[in-house]
Amino acid sequence: MIQRVSQTDLVLQASQELKDKITMPEWAKLVKTGSHRETLPKNPDWWYIRAASMLRVINTQGPVGVGKLRVRYGGRKNRGVRPDAFALASGKVIRAILQELEKAELIKQGQVGTHKGRVITPSGVALLAKAAKEVAQ
Repeated sequence: MIQRVSQTDLVLQASQELKDKITMPEWAKLVKTGSHRETLPKNPDWWYIRAASMLRVINTQGPVGVGKLRVRYGGRKNRGVRPDAFALASGKVIRAILQELEKAELIKQGQVGTHKGRVITPSGVALLAKAAKEVAQ
């Protein structure tokens, strides 16, 4: 069910449900999401949207760590007259969101084979399934 709905709508619906479970720190209103960005996020709910997106990525890609998520949310940095280069996303933002999701018991640290990282819990899957069901209607 989670894979059959629009992933954009799924993330937006899950972000609405995450507002009750996690809190956005005060410093998050003043930071960029990475060095490749020029301005702050314009959407005031960007923290919850990023958390829902990370929850979806953890669900689909299995155990992931901060490094893999920094690459996933990184982007092209404009360097003026020099060619653009890839820049990683902010690790502090990603770590803080992962810690909030762990505190809400939606993800946990685990190991699958030789791969270590964050894995989704049954309550995290239930939250995504509930959001997918509402999107499908």
